[in-house]
Formats: sequence, C-alpha cells, structure tokens
Amino acid sequence: MIEVMCAILIMGVALVALTRALTTALASTKDSEVQTTIVALAAGQIETLRAGAVLTDDTTEGDFGDSFPKYKWQQTVAPGDLDGLHQVDVVVEDSKSGAALFKLTTLLFDSDYPSTSASDAKQKERNQKKAKKRNRRGQ
Repeated sequence: MIEVMCAILIMGVALVALTRALTTALASTKDSEVQTTIVALAAGQIETLRAGAVLTDDTTEGDFGDSFPKYKWQQTVAPGDLDGLHQVDVVVEDSKSGAALFKLTTLLFDSDYPSTSASDAKQKERNQKKAKKRNRRGQ
C-alpha cells in the first residue's frame, strides 16, 4: 500500500513538471510566431516604400488592414548624410495600447537621384505629392 502511494506521489510530481514544461514551450512558440510576424510586417512596409518611385521626408502612419488588425505602423523618412540618401525607420505598434513592438531602420537612395532636367524635377515634385497623399491614407 505504501509503495502504491509513493508511486502515485512520484507520478503526480512528474505530471506537474511535464505540464509546466508543455505550457512554457507553447508560450515560447506563440512569442516566436508573434515576433516573426512583426518583423515580416516591418520589412514588408519598407519594401512597399522601396517599391514607390519617390521617397518623401515625412512621418506617416497606418495599419496593416484586416489581415493584421492587432498591429499598426509608423514610418519616418529623414534625410541622410549624402544627397539622395534617406534614413527610414519603421515602427510596428500594438493597435490597442500603442506600445512599440519592433523598430526596423534602413537607408534608401532615391531611385531618381539626381534629376537631370527641369521636367524631371517637376515630375519628381508631382510624384512626391502623390506619395504623400498615399502615405497619409495608410497605404
């Protein structure tokens, strides 16, 4: 009888330890999934900016649509040390609390730098205005 009670006690302690290990592993997996998603969203926002023809020095913000309603972004494009170079900071934030979850920084060159003519300069100005309107809408 005592042997059975000792066996049950040992099995109970082992089950508690196993349950705790599984809970910790599941939490770590979920944290890794969230972190991977946030990094991918920030990188995607930078690639969207890179795909646009013109970089405008400005701070804009938006969300990731219905696909990722828990997150929003804020991007800052600032002039770099060289002509045509811009520092881009993208911060992914929690939509509810506004807490910054991840910040990604990179340097990008204007794709049309330097302008070669007055018509190119006018076209660049028009493109900048369009990009500013598009960024303010959160696209």
